[in-house]
Parts: sequence; C-alpha cells; structure tokens
Amino acid sequence: MRKILFSALLFTLFVSCKDKDSSDKKIILDSSGSINNVSVVVDNELWDGSIGDAIRNILTAPIYGLPQDEPMFTISQIPPSVFSGFVTKNRTVLKIQVNKETGFEVLNNVYAQPQKVIVVSGKSREQIIETLNNNASKIVKTFRSEEMAERTRQMAKSPHNFTSIQKKLGLTIQFPSVYRIARETDNFFWIRKDITTGTTNLMIFEVPYTAIQRNDSLVSQIVKIRDSIGKEYIKGRQDGEIKSNGEKIESYLATEDSYAPFISETIVDNKPAIETKGLWDLKADFMGGPFINYAIEDKINKRWVIVEGFAFAPSVEKRDYMLELEAIIKSVKIN
Repeated sequence: MRKILFSALLFTLFVSCKDKDSSDKKIILDSSGSINNVSVVVDNELWDGSIGDAIRNILTAPIYGLPQDEPMFTISQIPPSVFSGFVTKNRTVLKIQVNKETGFEVLNNVYAQPQKVIVVSGKSREQIIETLNNNASKIVKTFRSEEMAERTRQMAKSPHNFTSIQKKLGLTIQFPSVYRIARETDNFFWIRKDITTGTTNLMIFEVPYTAIQRNDSLVSQIVKIRDSIGKEYIKGRQDGEIKSNGEKIESYLATEDSYAPFISETIVDNKPAIETKGLWDLKADFMGGPFINYAIEDKINKRWVIVEGFAFAPSVEKRDYMLELEAIIKSVKIN
C-alpha cells in the first residue's frame, strides 16, 4: 500500500512539474501578411517627418528590371500604441524606438513564426536616420530573404512531379504543380503558369562551358544566348506568316533593345552564377515584360546551366510574380 501511495505521489509531482514547464513556454502563432508587405511601427509624428522619409527611401525604392516603377516593399505604418494582438503577426516588422541608446537588431520570431523583426533605436532623430541609412542594404536583404523563403514554403505545398528535367538536364528544381511544361527537348524546357492577366514562365537549358567568358562583353554574351534560344523555341503568334509584300514574319522572344540589362555576380546551389535582369519583347508583336536570368557555372560537368524566369502580365504589377520566379530558380540543385 505504501508503495502504491508513494508511486502516486511521484506521478502527481511529475505531472505538476510538466504542466508548469508547459505553461512557462511561450506559444508562438503563425505569421501572416501579404508577400512583400512590411509593417513599420513608428509614431505618426516621426512617420510624417524625416524618419519616415528615410524609411520610405529604403523600403519603397523602385526595383530595377521592371517595365514600370514598383516599390521593393509595400509598407504599412502602425503607431506603437496600437501594435498589439493580430497586428503583431506580420512576417516582416521594422520597429523604431526613440529616446534609447543607438542600436540595430535583427530578431527572429518575436510575435509569430516565421518572422523577422528589425529594431532601430536612437536618442535623436538624426541618430535613427543615420542608423537606418548605414544598415539600408541589410534591412532590404533581411526582409527580402524572409519573403523569398515564405514564397518557397508556399510553393512546396503542391510540388510538381515532372521527372524528365532531372533525367535530361541532371538537375532538380522546385515549382508548384500548377505550372505545366509547354515545350520540351533533350536539353531545353519551357515551363509556364497561367495567371489572371497572362503567364509566368521558366526556361531551363544548358550551354557549353566555353559559351560564356567573364570579360567586358559578358552582357552581350548573355543577351546573344537568350535571344538565340528564344528565336529557336519561343515564337510569336504571327511567326511564319507572310506579309502583303511577300516578306516572311519572324516573331520570337528577344531582349528589349531600349533597356540596358543589369548584370551581377551571385551564388546559386553553392556555385558561381551570373544574374541578369532586363526586359523582353516579342519581335513583330506587342507582348513584353521583365525577365531574370541566372547562368550557373557547372565546372564539374563543363557547362553552364541557364534558368530564366519571365512574366507577361500587362496592366498589373509584376513584382510578386518575379519574386516567385526568382525563388523557383534559386531552388535549383545540380547533380
């Protein structure tokens, strides 16, 4: 009997301690919010002044490579007095704290998960503005990485099941099952998704290692490659038709001549890559839009793997479509 009572007492103590431990743990709810939307927690007075101007200059700077100016982020200003409850659950938050020591912090999962909260503090407006400007690139990179990761998480809920990409090109790439293969050869894939006002598209192909040389003509090399691929595989609606003068129409995907592409070095799948952003159009047609092109250096297989995303979405903003395409491209894993 004593043993039974002693065991019961131990069990009660164990359960009590466990309940206490559980109650001490903070329950973190899932974050929410639209893609590329940042909550800015700052007093109305500061928002309407020089601090607000500094924040807007950083977060709403136009994105290079789009046909019309679109801001990097959409921002929602929230006074600290109302920043509570559901309002705190946005995935990306920038908090401004005055009358405190100068500081810059990047915090994870403070009010929800996943979440990035950047806290900028200072004793004066000048200190806060200086801290914002000194960390501008880090602020943008932190929020953009979080949004890229979120888009990747969303797309992973319904993955595609195409196997021919890996078999023919020796790589894997993650995109939702809503995308379809529009054209496929032994070394080229055109993949597309219908959207409300048009399509988003991916091209995946390879070129020999000697096809791209890192020199002063790098931009023109990339343009020449993508234009030759577009001419061979992606035709316009009137391609092949005969004009009234007997001339044959050539209509195909090409780089927009009047907009200089932007090129930079980056890393994809732990490999050196060349990122090119610009505008495309269809020759002899009235279609066009933005593209983002990655040439990934695959030294082991003596080739360049090229993955490009381009969107056709007239009359609507294209920022979020291009973010999705970039997230897909950066999921590439080369065998």
